Amino acid sequence: MQEKSNRKRWIALAAAAAVLVVGGAVGVAVASGAFEGGNSSAQTSGPSSSPSESAAPAVPVEFTAEPADQAVEVNPVTVPTLKVEHGTIDSVTLTPRGGGAGVSGDLSGAKTEWTASEPLQFNTEYTFEFTLADTNGKTTTSSQTFHTVTPPHEANAFMGPLDKSVVGIGHPIEINFSEPVTNKTAVEEAITVTSSSAQTGAFYWISDTKVRYRPETFWEPNSTVTVDMALFGVDFGNSMIGNFNETRTFSVHNSRIAVVDNLTKTMQVFIDGQLTRSFPVTLGDEEWPSPSGYQVVMSQHATLPFRAESIGLKPGDPAYYEPFDASWASRLTNSGVFVHEALPGAIGALGVINVSHGCVGMSPEGAKYFYDTFEPGDLVQVLNTGVGPAAMWDGYGDWNVPWPEYSTQPKG
Repeated sequence: MQEKSNRKRWIALAAAAAVLVVGGAVGVAVASGAFEGGNSSAQTSGPSSSPSESAAPAVPVEFTAEPADQAVEVNPVTVPTLKVEHGTIDSVTLTPRGGGAGVSGDLSGAKTEWTASEPLQFNTEYTFEFTLADTNGKTTTSSQTFHTVTPPHEANAFMGPLDKSVVGIGHPIEINFSEPVTNKTAVEEAITVTSSSAQTGAFYWISDTKVRYRPETFWEPNSTVTVDMALFGVDFGNSMIGNFNETRTFSVHNSRIAVVDNLTKTMQVFIDGQLTRSFPVTLGDEEWPSPSGYQVVMSQHATLPFRAESIGLKPGDPAYYEPFDASWASRLTNSGVFVHEALPGAIGALGVINVSHGCVGMSPEGAKYFYDTFEPGDLVQVLNTGVGPAAMWDGYGDWNVPWPEYSTQPKG
């Protein structure tokens, strides 16, 4: 009897122990399934697992997306980026909110960084959407927007000489900006000038909206000059952003220089350094002397209306003249100095006295020859008038500024 009683007690204890083991396995399965999605039945159907074998809790994904959400006036050269920690990038789209092609980008090998590979557009709102995965593979999607520079903050520029034009050896490069430039160094660094003659040059600012560029000496005859304006995204200052890139090329023809001497009242024409023609001229009188120094042909007109009012004169003034149309007029300054055919009443003054208002008056033959032979960028050097050269802004007076001064102009 005692032996049978002990056997029953052993069986009961063994059964109780078995229940405790099964109960412990179910508890682990339920805890693990709740973190991974609550599928406890799948866990309990398999072998039991210990707490050390359960999936570790995922670390929250952290990301940095640039430009920032809701950013405005974003410079189009800004490179959008997405960087992720404690996770990976599943997908990225960067698209104009108003429609259009998306912006391409490159994803790093570890899928933790995405970088746009093409520029943005001006005045465009973008949607930046991305899906990220945590360390357990769970994904979340985020979206943010930003807007690039709007038209009131865009800046443009216009250059001369024109693309593929042919000019004389004295033609400086002139760039006019639609907005004042206060960040002049950045703008200069964005403009590259190269020449087939390998000449170096310098910029000279006439104003905040106008800059010139010339080499130390005249352009080499028969050379080619290329101007690369990489101004897209360049900060001009005052929140104004350049909105274009453009490359222009112009050619320089042979050397053509006319030397006008007030002492002899003559113009001598030198082509490629050789004297080819000489003509008598009349220059500005004592009240209206002709400026000295180098002057550059700016434009040419077979006929052009001349009005005394354009130089500040009105009827009744002693120097007033009646309106007339000048023939074979080549402009040398903005203020109204030309090489042109003298009026019939001034023909007798050629080579003898000065009777003009600062212009170089010539015979019909001489004026027509000059008009036919010279082009924009060609040079007129005026000597011995007793007055200084025209101001830099009054035509292309760049060659009258000494190179040490021209090349070291302060950029303030």
